[in-house]
Amino acid sequence: MSTDTLAAYSLLAVYSAAAVYVIAFIAYVLDLARRSTEAIAAQRPAASATVAASAGGGTVLAPPAPVTAEAPARSRAARVAYALTVLGFAIHVGAIVLRGVAASRAPWANMFEFAVTGTAVMMGVFLLVNLWRDVRFIGAYITGLVSLLLMLAAINVYVDVVPLPPPLQSAWLIIHVFVAILGTGFFAIGAGLSLAQLLQERREAGATDRPRFLRSFPTAETLENTAYRVNVIGFAFWTFTLIAGAIWAEHAWGRYWGWDTKEVWTFIIWVVFAGYIHARATRGWRGSRSAWLAIIGFAAVLFNFTVVNLFFKGLHAYSGL
Repeated sequence: MSTDTLAAYSLLAVYSAAAVYVIAFIAYVLDLARRSTEAIAAQRPAASATVAASAGGGTVLAPPAPVTAEAPARSRAARVAYALTVLGFAIHVGAIVLRGVAASRAPWANMFEFAVTGTAVMMGVFLLVNLWRDVRFIGAYITGLVSLLLMLAAINVYVDVVPLPPPLQSAWLIIHVFVAILGTGFFAIGAGLSLAQLLQERREAGATDRPRFLRSFPTAETLENTAYRVNVIGFAFWTFTLIAGAIWAEHAWGRYWGWDTKEVWTFIIWVVFAGYIHARATRGWRGSRSAWLAIIGFAAVLFNFTVVNLFFKGLHAYSGL
C-alpha cells in the first residue's frame, strides 16, 4: 500500500475519531442534564416538608441539602458516552499508527501530527485516570476539547507526509516530543478537574446552586487533590521534556540553550507549574488560587502549541506549514 493511501486512511480515521467523540460529547451532556434533573427532584421532598410544617402552626426550616450527593448510578447515556469514548480512542490510535507506517517514523514531527498524537494522549490519560478514580463527570470537557482540536488540526494544519529535516533525524524526536505530549495530556486533565473545582467551590460557598449537576460531583477539596496529583505527574514529564530538549539542542545546534521562543515558553510553563506545586506545598495555596494556576498553566501549553508554532520564528519552527 502506497504512502499516500496510508496517509489518506489515517486522515479518514482522524475524522472518524472526531465524529465518535462528538457523539460521546452529546451523550455526556445528556448525562449531566439527567444529573441536574435528579438534583431538582431531590430538593422537592425537603421543600414539601417545610411547607407541611408551616401549615401545622409553625415554620420549621428544612435542613440544608448536603453539599454533594452520593455518586448516582450511571445512566444509559453515561455508559454509552464512555463506550463511545473508548471506541473513538481506538480509532484515534489507529490513525496515529497508519500515519507512522506511512511516514516510516514517529508520527509527531509536525504540528498536525503533534495535534493528532497529543489529543490521543489526552484521551488516553482520561481513560487511565478512570482506572484509579472515576472522573467521567469531566467527560464532556475532554471529548469536547479533543474533538475540537482534532477537527481544527485536520482542517487547518494538515500536511502531507514529507521527509524529516536534518535536525529532527534523531532518536530524541521519539523521546523528547513524546514525553512533552504525555505532560500535555496530564495537564489537560488537571485543568478540567480544576475547572470543576472552581464551579464546585462557588456552589459550596452558597454563591450559586447552578449548574445543579454539580451536586453529583465530588467535593471541591477532593477535586483539588485529584487535580494536584495529576498535575504533579504532568510536571515530572514536563521537567524531563525541558532537560531532554536542552540535550537535543546541544546535539543539533551545538548549544544547550539559545532563548528560542519555543524554549522560552517551555520554560515559562515549567515555572508556572513549579510555582503551583511549591505554593500549594509550602504556602498553603489551596482552593481557587491553586486551581487558577493549573488552568493558566494549561492555557500556556495551548498557547505554546498554537500561537508560538504559527506566528513566531525560531529554530523550533517545525509546523510543516
